[in-house]
Amino acid sequence: MTQENYGANLILDSLNNHGVDFVFGIPGAKIDRLFEELQHNPKAPKLVVARHEQNAAFMAQAVGRLTGKPGVVIVTSGPGASNLATGLLTAQTEGDPVLAIAGQVPRKDLYRRTHQSTPSVALFSGITKYATEIQDPENISEIIANAWVQATTAPMGASFISLPQDVDDAVVKSEALPEVGPIVDGSATTESVQRLAEEIKNAKSPVILVGQRGSDQETTEILHDFLRSTKLPVVETFQGSGVISRDLVEQSFFGRVGLFANQTGDRLIANSDLVITLGYDAVEYEPRVWNKNKDLHIVSIDSIPAQIDNNYNPEFQLVGDISRTLNKLRIVLEDFELSKESQDNLQKFRADMSKKPGAPVFEPAEGLSHPLNVIQAIQDHVDDNTTVTLDIGSHYIWMSRFFRSYKPRHFLISNGMQTLGVALPWGIAAGLVRPTEKIVSVSGDGGFMFSSMELETAVRLHSNLVHIIWNDASHYDMVKFQEEMKYGQSAAVDFGPIDFVKYAESMGAKGLRVDDPSKINEVLDEAFNWNNGPVVVDIPVDYSHNKEMYADLIEGGAD
Repeated sequence: MTQENYGANLILDSLNNHGVDFVFGIPGAKIDRLFEELQHNPKAPKLVVARHEQNAAFMAQAVGRLTGKPGVVIVTSGPGASNLATGLLTAQTEGDPVLAIAGQVPRKDLYRRTHQSTPSVALFSGITKYATEIQDPENISEIIANAWVQATTAPMGASFISLPQDVDDAVVKSEALPEVGPIVDGSATTESVQRLAEEIKNAKSPVILVGQRGSDQETTEILHDFLRSTKLPVVETFQGSGVISRDLVEQSFFGRVGLFANQTGDRLIANSDLVITLGYDAVEYEPRVWNKNKDLHIVSIDSIPAQIDNNYNPEFQLVGDISRTLNKLRIVLEDFELSKESQDNLQKFRADMSKKPGAPVFEPAEGLSHPLNVIQAIQDHVDDNTTVTLDIGSHYIWMSRFFRSYKPRHFLISNGMQTLGVALPWGIAAGLVRPTEKIVSVSGDGGFMFSSMELETAVRLHSNLVHIIWNDASHYDMVKFQEEMKYGQSAAVDFGPIDFVKYAESMGAKGLRVDDPSKINEVLDEAFNWNNGPVVVDIPVDYSHNKEMYADLIEGGAD
């Protein structure tokens, strides 16, 4: 007797055909048949049951950013679906491919006021690239295939599928479609490449601003070849961090930019007569900050047309596969050499970077650590292969500016949505994608509690993870110091203390605290040498000089 195939089986086969390795989620009655398959079918991807749907979406987002293939999150109906919203919005805004499937009431109840009936497609239409509901069980695989293509086509983002319970439970006859091959674009036109080559040759101070779409592995490798021959300077956005390898730092790295326009990279851009944006998205660093006078000469290399605004209107655009376009440009400029005037000009900016940290210098209060000392201690305990995930808060301002990373997509930052709580879920997912590496996630004491329940998930997975908490004694400090600068006081930023060591231990993790700032390296030695699951390190920090981060800390900075 032939075994019947259900909608759930067809979904599983479709995911397998697309090479899905992990599924993150939380089950429920409206989607339980699919979870039965995910849990008990030996051919199913690894199922990671999270403690909150939002964090499951963050985990899927991290897989998407690290691999370039959609991370998959599956949840139940009603609040299970709606809890995905922040995670999918973050992935969509930041260009990370995600495929989300949420349960739904049976089709006969879709328009009734019944238990967990939710207009899910309407809910997600405004914050995803693709949102649809499966109405015919025989269409399951084609809808998944289309959702997959949408998520992976530039600009990458989130796809959402609503799965009614009776579709999940339906007997189906169709078979899963094979994975749709990747859509490969050609390079930008030869004419536009030649035009940009001439612009570079005639420029006195050209600079490349690299964003996240320019930080995939293939583009990064070609960028390295391009830089070895042209020796052009590069400034990274926060989400483009790590595109400059260690061997190219002295030659080509001129800092990372984001938030406040007072860094060396900002100065270099402001003084440039040709800014080449490479895979740059305005959401990473708003043009009105780095081109507020609207006078910069900009050319865009990207896989999609630029979004034009008053401060970002490229003279012309090279649209096509970024890596192919860049390689074409490399060949055209094979014999190019920066003029002596350009090289002398760059040397001044190198001197700025080497002698000025661009951060407040102060003696921290007793028992507290200086942020730069914390960053240095972390830097001393990681190598180039270590993946570091960053949350949002005052620590994010310090780390984004001063922590160095030398491999693309090894320093994960939420600069598009600046979403609290991403660091720990991202770190858990990074540990699955890169199981041989130590993973470091960093948060503040406020942001940690947005997703701290996932510490149990990390324990369950035996994650090789060190989570570092910058503890400012119970404030939402990034909001606090900015309010104080605006109004002379703060509001609604205080909360109660938590013993994070005991909290970690209660979930089966190891908990450590830096009670003596002089022993920070000793404590981190213990944390990084721990090989029995996740470690939480509580570091009390002094944020009393954060306001100076708004100041123009580098003499003669960007106007």
